[in-house]
Amino acid sequence: MGKRNNRPLILVTNDDGYKSKGISKLTEIAMTFGDVLVMSATESQSGKSHSITIKDPIRYKLIDDTPEFRRYILKGTPVDGVKLATCSLLDRKPDLLLSGVNHGTNSSTSVVYSGTMAAAIEGAIHHIPSLGFSLLDYRPDADFDAAEPFVKQIISNTLEKGLPEGTCLNVNIPAVPREQIRGIRVCRQTNGYWKEQFDIREDPRGANYSWLTGSFFNREPESQDTDEWALQNNYLAVVPVKTDFTDYELLGNMEEWETTRTGDETKS
Repeated sequence: MGKRNNRPLILVTNDDGYKSKGISKLTEIAMTFGDVLVMSATESQSGKSHSITIKDPIRYKLIDDTPEFRRYILKGTPVDGVKLATCSLLDRKPDLLLSGVNHGTNSSTSVVYSGTMAAAIEGAIHHIPSLGFSLLDYRPDADFDAAEPFVKQIISNTLEKGLPEGTCLNVNIPAVPREQIRGIRVCRQTNGYWKEQFDIREDPRGANYSWLTGSFFNREPESQDTDEWALQNNYLAVVPVKTDFTDYELLGNMEEWETTRTGDETKS
């Protein structure tokens, strides 16, 4: 897909599968901004984080093809799809990558587990302005219409202003009617965690199996500059996420850990 009439080229992906309502809405929105290539898995890849397929071939199929719109489905992870599209299927780098809209939250520490955000982070690694969108509603028939004008505003701002190389945006949307959405808050990631539990069961043949369950715990419920606070107060939460995981504060305090080996001696 080449440049046509100065329209941006937008790569759209997700982790809920190509039949999900969320990616249908995001594709619809993306097509108002530019030419669109959709790359989505044949089935849900939720919770796959940044996993990639290396032991099996990645099978893919083109199912829609027009000058303005192309759609592929693949058996692979969200990151597989981004890599395949950017490295092989497109003749130029996308101007924008959109991932989602995910059915369910990716706020706080959920960003670590999210296939939706992994696709956006992969885009940022390739220096593509990338946005991950999630709605706090896990239902397959969730209503994505309420947040549409806000999603469009964030996309428009990104196309106009760009993002720093190596940075993407994690956008979470409260599941409330449009008239109850108070606006957009740019904030930081909440210090929280998932306390996992395993529901242990026994199958008819006597073998054990388990289902992962758990609850989210916010370590700073009183903080008002976090994504969790924004969502609880009916704001869209926008968190800049960097691909550089280095803890620079600790790095500056670890000089005494360094050693230099000279011959058979180790000097501090």
